[in-house]
Amino acid sequence: MIWESWSDFFAMGGYGLYVWGSFVVTFGLMFGEILLLAMRWNAGIKHLGNWVRNLQKERHENKI
Repeated sequence: MIWESWSDFFAMGGYGLYVWGSFVVTFGLMFGEILLLAMRWNAGIKHLGNWVRNLQKERHENKI
């Protein structure tokens, strides 16, 4: 397709709402997925740190 102006390009022959809407939804979901993965990663690292700290505390208490 050859467009005569930028507005024709963004209109996509009358299907612009569907085309650009699908792009927005797709990239929004991809961004959300990355954000959720980062949050779960940080929570896992925090949980692991707490577990190690508790394990060290138990070992120290057993030595005394």
